[in-house]
Amino acid sequence: MFRTAELDHSLDKTEYLRREAELRQELLTLQGELREADFPVLLVFAGVDGAGKGETVNQLNEWLDTRLLLTRAFDQPSDEERERPLYWRYWRELPARGRIGMYLSSWYSAPLLDRVYERIGVETFDERLDRIRNFEEALAHDGALILKFWMHLSAPAQEKRLKKLERDPLLKWRVTARDWEHWRLYPRFIAAAERALMRTGTGDAPWKIVEGFDERYRIVTVATILRDAIRRRLAERRLLHEVVQQVNDGGGETLQALVEGSAVLPGQPTVLDSLDLGKALPKAEYRERLLKLQGRLNRLQRRARERGVSTVLVFEGWDAAGKGGAIRRITSAIDARDYQVVQVAKPTDEEAARHYLWRFWRYMSRAGRMTIFDRSWYGRVLVERVEGFARPAEWRRAYAEINDFEDHLLEHGIVLVKFWLHLSRGEQQRRFETRAATPWKSWKLTDEDWRNRERWQDYEHAVNDMVEHTSTRQAPWVLVEAEDKYHARVCVLEHVCEHLERGLKRAARRNGTSAG
Repeated sequence: MFRTAELDHSLDKTEYLRREAELRQELLTLQGELREADFPVLLVFAGVDGAGKGETVNQLNEWLDTRLLLTRAFDQPSDEERERPLYWRYWRELPARGRIGMYLSSWYSAPLLDRVYERIGVETFDERLDRIRNFEEALAHDGALILKFWMHLSAPAQEKRLKKLERDPLLKWRVTARDWEHWRLYPRFIAAAERALMRTGTGDAPWKIVEGFDERYRIVTVATILRDAIRRRLAERRLLHEVVQQVNDGGGETLQALVEGSAVLPGQPTVLDSLDLGKALPKAEYRERLLKLQGRLNRLQRRARERGVSTVLVFEGWDAAGKGGAIRRITSAIDARDYQVVQVAKPTDEEAARHYLWRFWRYMSRAGRMTIFDRSWYGRVLVERVEGFARPAEWRRAYAEINDFEDHLLEHGIVLVKFWLHLSRGEQQRRFETRAATPWKSWKLTDEDWRNRERWQDYEHAVNDMVEHTSTRQAPWVLVEAEDKYHARVCVLEHVCEHLERGLKRAARRNGTSAG
């Protein structure tokens, strides 16, 4: 795989200066065009020590407009990062659309080093590479242009390069004992790298192997690949926009409808039809059970805080189904310092400029806290699907993206509970009318709430598909009959307590301690 990058490529100074002048001007021009584009660019740099990864990034920072550039290098995770799922720190450092992000010591470093030092076996290595591929595919499907550069040196060339740096008084600080240790482990590095490149190099996120010994050849090669890739992507996006505009100007169906059609199947029964909306609780019984469950939750959350077990609660459901009321019964039972409630509405400009999951990753709290989402990432397959804010291809692939996202949370030991609160159209109508007639509740009711009732069947089918594709064994949906608010609140609290108890037991088994 690496033989084509061991041919002693080089570039003389005269040719380099000519190419440098052209490339710098072309890249700056493209960077200006990219500023108005609807996609970001991610450049990932990996490779053998001494192959010029850092020097290449520094050179690009010198050539490009740094106001539109993001450069990140990931070291050992901080305490703040260790308390969250592994990919939290990568998601929060993604560039906005129209920007370029450059990454050193990226999401590839830890898996490669763990494999080289034989801390993990091949099977675990492959699992971590598959996770990387899922991450990059999610970004690429959202439009990101991803270019990955493996900066390569043969073993003799690496040795020569390290010795050359050591002889230079100004550069010898770059060479460490670890660099020489990695040189001695060169065969293992190459074996692990070959497996990583084969498993994660895709059409959406290809690897480019660049010979790294000659500095002039290295930077010109990287800059040329970058220039050509941005130029192609900008041309493709312009062509696509022109085609869509022509179709829409013709007064017929949009291109989306022509090529993808509709997924709604009218008249089919859904999973919601199986729920018994007659379930109810007398007020006296409700109050008694509520107090007991809140006390139980308080004790469990205090233990969770002590042991660093985090909880994520997701609330979805019909308008006026009682999500807010259920959430308030949870928060009133625990210390205000132990939770945050995230009210999810239309994304801000900052959020809309990135992958839809970006804003949810940002809200993941530190160890031992509870994060409650009033509406969530499932908006992608619910309101965005039904209202046409997401194209069919986007919401259909979102099921796999969401499952992968939730798998990150579960792997980190987070307790995840997902609720759908269901009621009848008649009960919703009654609650809407009550809200409209009550001064301190009328603000909750909007024109959009009334309009959504017209799409009831479409939402039912979207919920059915959501449950079918994302109710997994580890993260099942809890479908709550919410026709009676008392029953719904008690049901929610019971499930939160049960999941938290199981999560504490799992944490105890992992740590070899008692769950009590």
